[in-house]
Amino acid sequence: MTSTTSTTEAAQTPPESSSFQVDLRGLVDLLSHHLYSSPRVYVRELLQNAVDAVTARRAEDPGCPDRIRLSAEAGRVSIEDSGIGLTADEVHTLLATIGRSSKRGGEHGLESARREFLGQFGIGLLACFVVAREIRVVTRSARTPGAAPVEWLARDDGSYTVRTLPDEARPAPGTTVFLEPRPGSGEWLAPARVEELARDFGSLLPYDIVFADGSGAERPVTDRPAVWDRDHPTPSARREALAGHCAALFGFTPLDTIDFDLPVAGVRGVAYVLPDPASPAHRGGHRAYLKGMLLTDRADNLLPEWAFFVRAVVDTDALRPTASRESLYDDETLDAVRDALGSAVRRWLAELAAGDPQRLAAFLSVHHLGVKSLARHDPELFGLMLPWLPFETSDGRVGLEEFAAAHGEIHFTRTVEEFRQIAPIAAAHGLGVVNAGYTYDADLLALLPTVRPSVKVTELDAGAVTERLDPVPTEAELALAGFLSTARARLDAEGCDVALRAFQPVTVPALYLDDRQARHERDRAAAEANADSLWNDILGSLRGSAPRARLVLNHNNPLIRRIAALPDPELTATAVESLYGQALLMSQRPLRPADSTLLNRAFLGLLEWATHPATGGSAQEGR
Repeated sequence: MTSTTSTTEAAQTPPESSSFQVDLRGLVDLLSHHLYSSPRVYVRELLQNAVDAVTARRAEDPGCPDRIRLSAEAGRVSIEDSGIGLTADEVHTLLATIGRSSKRGGEHGLESARREFLGQFGIGLLACFVVAREIRVVTRSARTPGAAPVEWLARDDGSYTVRTLPDEARPAPGTTVFLEPRPGSGEWLAPARVEELARDFGSLLPYDIVFADGSGAERPVTDRPAVWDRDHPTPSARREALAGHCAALFGFTPLDTIDFDLPVAGVRGVAYVLPDPASPAHRGGHRAYLKGMLLTDRADNLLPEWAFFVRAVVDTDALRPTASRESLYDDETLDAVRDALGSAVRRWLAELAAGDPQRLAAFLSVHHLGVKSLARHDPELFGLMLPWLPFETSDGRVGLEEFAAAHGEIHFTRTVEEFRQIAPIAAAHGLGVVNAGYTYDADLLALLPTVRPSVKVTELDAGAVTERLDPVPTEAELALAGFLSTARARLDAEGCDVALRAFQPVTVPALYLDDRQARHERDRAAAEANADSLWNDILGSLRGSAPRARLVLNHNNPLIRRIAALPDPELTATAVESLYGQALLMSQRPLRPADSTLLNRAFLGLLEWATHPATGGSAQEGR
């Protein structure tokens, strides 16, 4: 055993330290096809590196120049900055090592300025290989005044060279980056495209950036301060400027604007209210800038989901970007900012309700759905919005406060179809019914008694409707006792009672009334019919005394009176089945197989009666 152990120990060798070998071509493919959504980001990386270089120099020399010049000519793109620059040793260490960043405070004493940098992941110039086959960097260090200019020349095959240049190659500190295009990427380096991308990404950057296209003229890229931070002579002039900004960015003229100012979170900006209705399912594409650099124009997680009626533009120095710097990292900070921005939208609504109800009404006429979504979780806001939030009711489209004042009790239907069937009859007989079949309305009706305790809200049931309809005189109902007995006997198998009332409009011969309890009882009975003996006993024990569905016949309707006068009981029963089927169809409820069978039987029965020579023909002749 001892000998074996010694042999094993002797065979062990110390581990060797090795470095990862990176295939640059593969890394470029990874960047272009998986990390970045488009080659367009190379312009952002060029601007970002230039801005960070200037920021680093100003941390040591606040009075240094801060000029950045981007140019595109004959397929070549270059960018020159007056930033910190690099020495030959730093070029080897920082530009040739993937993941290493010159902004690492521990190495170069820039920790105090690090939070001002845009870049956080050390990818830097690698993104430029998405469009370039060759990158040339000429740089001179501001931190080491005696250091000579240095050239770093890298190719997309992973090779690079470094050489020292004479002083006249770059007299002043700073860096210039030159890109030679890859085959097939010329469109991304065209002057017009480069200038467009530079303005899109860098219009709010903190230093002066100009663009040159080879014509000798230079045009500004930056446009500071942001439009929401500029001084305007009048409020109307500011609204006009913001409207123009919105039209340029989003392509619409806003219904209104909401200012965002969260100093604690380092967020400033504006939200533009859409002029047309938007779907709650559509998440808005908000524009988010990080320290003046456009991060994304599709930040769908910046505002709460309920705020789908606005498009926001914000600049922040507190939120974290993802690795690609094309979206916001969803963390606790973003959660807090999202809640704060949602509160700003809510305050704007409250201010409209308190001071400008006309503008609020205009807004709600377009975006009441978004406010309803918010109000479900905010009883205080719901109470504030109550006079203006529209609901579909039996009195028309009105606010719940006005509707509640007109009706001591509010009934509601859970489906649009049920409401549309009952609404004309409810309106004619003073029954207050709200359509809760639309998104969020049922939740808000359930919340209504908490903000208006005197209001009673109940789901509409067959009994409540029947009680509101005019009763038929006793002698008239007794005269129709035989007809009603036949009708009840025929529909008993369908789980439906029959009642006779007089109601408006007179054109409606029959009304099918149902409620949740009746539906539950029908479902239970159907389950009992299809169950084995054990479940039959269990389901039978659950049988309740809940009211059944009800077919209310309209005594004011001439057809009902003619059917009641038919001498043939079988024909009367068939006619009643037809009335039942027609009322079911008018209610637009889903038909059960038994309902479809009944409709088919009633239709064929009436055809048989109308065409049979022995009965139908003579009856018609008698007419």
